[in-house]
Amino acid sequence: MIYVIGIGPGDVKYGLRGNDDVMEKACAIIGAQRQIESVPEKFHHKGVIAPKKLGDLETLIRSYDVNQDELVLLASGDPFIYGLGKWLSQKFAGCVQVMPGISSMQYMASKIALPMNDAFLTSSHAKTPNFDLIMSLDKVFMVTDEQIGPYQIAQEIIRRGLKRTVYIGENLSYPDERISQLEASEVENRQYEMNVVVIVNEG
Repeated sequence: MIYVIGIGPGDVKYGLRGNDDVMEKACAIIGAQRQIESVPEKFHHKGVIAPKKLGDLETLIRSYDVNQDELVLLASGDPFIYGLGKWLSQKFAGCVQVMPGISSMQYMASKIALPMNDAFLTSSHAKTPNFDLIMSLDKVFMVTDEQIGPYQIAQEIIRRGLKRTVYIGENLSYPDERISQLEASEVENRQYEMNVVVIVNEG
């Protein structure tokens, strides 16, 4: 069985408690270095650094007997909100149990006091978003990557002649967290660290 534990946006105080029994039984705890460091120290010896490519991660997981062994896979945020939950459930059908965490989008909403009830959630990770759809909506939360990030999103707003407020959250919940509220024309063309963008039509 593969137990996928959502550890929240980063800071351990936003992770879910009560998973020690699962980690106690697991033969390995797979995750990024910073994720493994976030679990109780007594489990660090079980840590296995996860490869970055999904194909390599699949190979690593299949090196265990998922029908007999108990594995823990650490995932940022909530695994079913633009995380590994869907991919794992498809690749290892019937062998996955997900324990959700707080997503970076949820964390961002709490920091800017913006309800998510009527929000559209999307991502630009490894894909080109449907900007015509996004720009037709009043409230959009988006996790981004290095190819399509805050600046590229702002340029799509400007190109359409729209007025939108853009919130950018970088390194959310970490000590170097940075949250900005800007007009599209104010968004700088620079590298943005691990970020969430919120686009709001305040008009």
